[in-house]
Amino acid sequence: MAHIIVVGNEKGGSGKSTTCMHVATALARMGHKVGALDLDLRQKSFGRYVENRQAFMRREGVDLPTVDYRELPEVDQASLAEGENAFDHRLSAAVAGLEREVDFIVIDCPGSHTRLSQVAHSLADTLITPLNDSFIDFDLLARVDPDTSRVIGPSIYSEMVWHARQLRARAGLRPIDWIVLRNRLGAQQMHNKRKVGAALEQLSKRIGFRVAPGFSERVIFRELFPRGLTLLDLRDVGVENLNISNVAARQEVRDLMKELNLPGVTVNF
Repeated sequence: MAHIIVVGNEKGGSGKSTTCMHVATALARMGHKVGALDLDLRQKSFGRYVENRQAFMRREGVDLPTVDYRELPEVDQASLAEGENAFDHRLSAAVAGLEREVDFIVIDCPGSHTRLSQVAHSLADTLITPLNDSFIDFDLLARVDPDTSRVIGPSIYSEMVWHARQLRARAGLRPIDWIVLRNRLGAQQMHNKRKVGAALEQLSKRIGFRVAPGFSERVIFRELFPRGLTLLDLRDVGVENLNISNVAARQEVRDLMKELNLPGVTVNF
């Protein structure tokens, strides 16, 4: 059965789609079969990223490692069992259609609380939560005392993850491996960054996640999206001499893949 990687954060602009695309492409480059689903049914940033990649390959006549991206199937309301949720059915059907054909399924969740996102979290073997490195976004995980920066208690999102863990435990499934990704880390080790780091470490012990460094703020990420490319594709499309920023960004992708410690994956790029 496929290992399911869910990328979730109920705030927009945290780098979920960039994370999804780089994790999925890295796995494909290492020879794994990868399925992909985008549960943001309005924006579909991850889905558009994959479509941009397919268009680029057709236009340029190149063959790049890619993923098997699928839309959620439509459902006839009359076919649902009594009390069955249509969104549950659509997601279950999409996962069932992929899980015996691929090694990994990467699922991008919307930047809001939805039924689809809630169900996807309960399916996650690995949960990645990208987080902009500030107390504004830290609020996604926990409530903090404004004077002391002490963690007061978990947020609604953290409680949703706890509920997903309970559902998996009752079903006899493996525990969720939850990784909080510190994106847009500043180059300088500013005082606020240290405070965020300390708060994350404190909270990680209370609610059970691992903290990993993510992607720095770089122009290259915005430039790659329209062509559907990742940092791992640059040499394949003729960029022989990577600048220092690109080399550092590739290393961030490599470090993330190692930190995920996915089953059967040896990072070799």
